[in-house]
Amino acid sequence: MGLFTKDIKTMNDLFVHQLQDIYYAEQQLTKALPKMANKATDPQLKQGFLTHLEETKQHVKRLEEVFKMHDVAVKAIDCPAIDGIIEEADDTAGEVADKAVLDAALINAAQAAEHYEIVRYGSLIAWAKQLGRNDCAAMLAKTLEEEKATDKKLTSIAETKVNLRAAS
Repeated sequence: MGLFTKDIKTMNDLFVHQLQDIYYAEQQLTKALPKMANKATDPQLKQGFLTHLEETKQHVKRLEEVFKMHDVAVKAIDCPAIDGIIEEADDTAGEVADKAVLDAALINAAQAAEHYEIVRYGSLIAWAKQLGRNDCAAMLAKTLEEEKATDKKLTSIAETKVNLRAAS
């Protein structure tokens, strides 16, 4: 089903569709983050990926709660966007021989995923509020704040050491 198909007729349909999309994305990231941690050479970056993996597992559980709160079946739908981000990260990581440059590439890939999630959660929160589901919005807002914090941590790691090492 494409984003603007006849299956999406109402704001509620759109909300559920995007909920299913981000649920899939979070599940895919629980598979990708351990691989990224294994490829990372910077200890802080490696630990950051592992820490975010644990957060991501909580994001999946929170989404399952939102499905239940909203009284819809827990279901994932394919998300070509996150699949593309993960595939691009794998391709790029496979092409980088210099480990310092690899860490910079991994941060870039992780931030692409974070930014995708930030956009999705922001929209879901707004739509939940519009639908009168402040309970769902509050649950989703917890995850949004964690995604933003992860993005900031990645920027800090990149700017304070990884990019400097990669450029030298």
